Amino acid sequence: MRSTKISTLALYATVATTAAFLQYPINMQAQTAVNQMSSSVVSTDVLDGSSDVVEGKPPQGGAAAGEAPSSGGNFFRRLGHFYGQDWAGTAPATPPAVRRALDAPLDSAPFPSSDWGYGGSPLLGVPDSNVYPLMTALKLQNSRTKIYGWIAPSFNASTSGSNNFPVSYDVFPNSVVLNQAVIYVERLPDTVQKKHFDFGYHFTALYGNDYRFTTAKDYFSQQLLQKNRRYGFDPVLEYADLYFPVKEGLNIRIGRFLSVPGIEAQLAPNNYNMTHSLLYTIDPFTDTGIIGTLKLSKQWLVQLGVSAGHDVAIWSDDRKASGIACLNYSTKTNHDNFYACANGINDGKYAYNNLQDYDMTWYHRFNAKWHMATEAWYMYQREVPNVAGNVANPVPTETGANGAKCAAGQLRCTAPEYAIVNYINREINSKLAVGFRSDLLNDKKGQRTGIAGKYTENTLYATKYIGSTIVLRPEIRFDHSWDMRGYNNGTARNQFFVGADLIYKF
Repeated sequence: MRSTKISTLALYATVATTAAFLQYPINMQAQTAVNQMSSSVVSTDVLDGSSDVVEGKPPQGGAAAGEAPSSGGNFFRRLGHFYGQDWAGTAPATPPAVRRALDAPLDSAPFPSSDWGYGGSPLLGVPDSNVYPLMTALKLQNSRTKIYGWIAPSFNASTSGSNNFPVSYDVFPNSVVLNQAVIYVERLPDTVQKKHFDFGYHFTALYGNDYRFTTAKDYFSQQLLQKNRRYGFDPVLEYADLYFPVKEGLNIRIGRFLSVPGIEAQLAPNNYNMTHSLLYTIDPFTDTGIIGTLKLSKQWLVQLGVSAGHDVAIWSDDRKASGIACLNYSTKTNHDNFYACANGINDGKYAYNNLQDYDMTWYHRFNAKWHMATEAWYMYQREVPNVAGNVANPVPTETGANGAKCAAGQLRCTAPEYAIVNYINREINSKLAVGFRSDLLNDKKGQRTGIAGKYTENTLYATKYIGSTIVLRPEIRFDHSWDMRGYNNGTARNQFFVGADLIYKF
């Protein structure tokens, strides 16, 4: 009953937002003029995201730093005025902020970020030039500590009746869902300057259906691992950033952060579309530890770190000292970016999400309108308990950590998997993009999905911005399992899915 009420409220929010949009049609001529001068309502910065489109910081609605669309009236009048200007495209423009990084290869909007992202750090040499609706309404638009967030409901229709998995995050078929209600509190270090030390911090509070995928063991994980609640709370990110003016910038992050690398991220605005790829669905989500990011030049960047392992707290009994090492390279034009990481490296023995993850991403810009993003990884765990039912006295599995389909007579075995995903994206205009995703996963022993075999999915999607504070993302998707019945709780090989989400930023 509780889930039904929440879903109904999410649907009402979607309807109310659509009605508001009809009252504030976009003034395209004014918007074009604004875009030609600079991006004041829509930021072109890459903002801090995973496995990360850009960790912890999606592009948000906001005027340029220091700009106050309206300082008069009470809180609600200022908030309404901000949204009115944003949706009509009439917010005044200001000169673009100075940056020390390579030129941004993309437009944001309509893409999640304007730069190729890397995790574990704010983007070094890229300014934070956003002010958000809530901060403006509070008359705090000049504050370096910022409070903002979003609400993201969705709906889907599926040929499956019991379970959409491994589609994520909308695993409940034919339903309306509150995916995320998120609040950020953050201060970004000033990484454009190279004269002095600076610091930042970030806290995320997430409530919704998506906590089922962001949960890390012993971070309030009893909601999922013991009680299997449909909706729950997760403090997805909490960390401190220490910035030093070394080379082109050195940042040290301490706390819980998104796993590196990756095209996709847990936070809804950081992604090209509504659902996640098969590749992303079963890889690590967050790490708790320390990671250093050193930008050697505008083109080269290295990262080294140590964590407690994937998706576990440092006080968890599953913690293991685990290495992180990454190398990132961009061409001079910034039309190509390569990012390779070895993450969570330890003895590899079976534990909660103790994946040995070797991952690489490649971004390529064809021209001003077209670009692609590709990611591939190989992962494994050792000594995984056999759950194939072909041994006497099988070793019990850990709650929340699947066993493997091992050969007959083996109590334990190594469980490997590999995956590759490709996105092709086309910018139609500053408020609209379309794209196509193709994806292959081979879960060789079924340790990640529960059913061994090869899976593919193909998704056609669109992203529509209303101003910079509302995002609509419809999509159609077809999944197929090639070796066994992998969908609808093991009863179907095929799954057809149609859905859309709405992100309302504040």
